[in-house]
Amino acid sequence: MKQLFLTLLSSAICIFTSCNSTKQISNEMENQVIETIMNRRSIRAYKPESVDRKKMDIIAKCGINAPNGMNSQQWEVRIVDNPEFINGTTKIYVDKMKNDPRGASMVQNPDFKNMYRNAPTVIFIAIKEGRFTQIDCGLMSENMILAAQSMGIGSVCLGGSVDFLNSPEASEYIEKLNFSEGYKLALVIGFGYPDQAPEAKPRDSSKIKWID
Repeated sequence: MKQLFLTLLSSAICIFTSCNSTKQISNEMENQVIETIMNRRSIRAYKPESVDRKKMDIIAKCGINAPNGMNSQQWEVRIVDNPEFINGTTKIYVDKMKNDPRGASMVQNPDFKNMYRNAPTVIFIAIKEGRFTQIDCGLMSENMILAAQSMGIGSVCLGGSVDFLNSPEASEYIEKLNFSEGYKLALVIGFGYPDQAPEAKPRDSSKIKWID
């Protein structure tokens, strides 16, 4: 009888452990953070309505809670959903891009609405020059786009917009962003409700290696 009891107890422990292991694997596959990361895509087609300001406040606060060197927080964030600003910068951008072979094809596209890939809400991030501030900016932006994804809000990071806005032609609008002295625009991110569902582009897993 004692042997039977021990056998049954051992079997129960094995079943319990196995169930827990299976449950753990299942939980990892259903982890909301992992799911958000794996499902996030760059969106380049948006519905016309701007994102609710309360939601954008949450997205921005997720950004400033990113890790940063020595907690120096050498960044500044500006959120714009004002059509006058978005259309004003776009008009200057279109005039400039008409003579640029690559830019002309974009601005002449019938679906083109604004220079931020048609996003109705835009975040502008400026940083001070420093050893790690560009890295900090990247960490901040990743927090923002993942927070947005978790709320059903699409996003796209825009490098070309940075180059244009830092040019003399757009100086009027940079001044309107009112960044503090010593800060320079480093990244522009468009946000909005997606009007497309692009497939994931392939990733090269061979870039990841274990070193023993």
